[in-house]
Amino acid sequence: MQPELEDLDPFDLPEWLGVGDVTWSAESGVRSGHDVRGTLVGNGQELPCDLLAVDDAWPEPVASDRVRVRAHQAWRSGQVYVVSRAGRLTLTVPGSGFTADLVLDALSRLAKAVGASPEHYTALLRIGAERRR
Repeated sequence: MQPELEDLDPFDLPEWLGVGDVTWSAESGVRSGHDVRGTLVGNGQELPCDLLAVDDAWPEPVASDRVRVRAHQAWRSGQVYVVSRAGRLTLTVPGSGFTADLVLDALSRLAKAVGASPEHYTALLRIGAERRR
């Protein structure tokens, strides 16, 4: 059973995400599947921040239909649907896995959501092994 995904308002996120340089560091490989754990660091502070590809449905759906629809609607309008999952900030992304470009796009959308320029965001990626089904 997947943890519940609860709506988060980007305006409720820490102010430091929008006022200085921020680095997102992956804790797992971007090729490893629908769930990439990571951490945002900036201004001497850190915040867990994961990426979730909401369309993966095997062996069970990773997100409810409501969450998937909201993620797709936000993405289509150039935004990212932000949720909390088990107390961790999570960016929901259409699809069933990640590429480097998709990670950068999600982080760029987060930067805009908190009023920052994407130029102030950096990503440290782990490649990881491709998932086999």
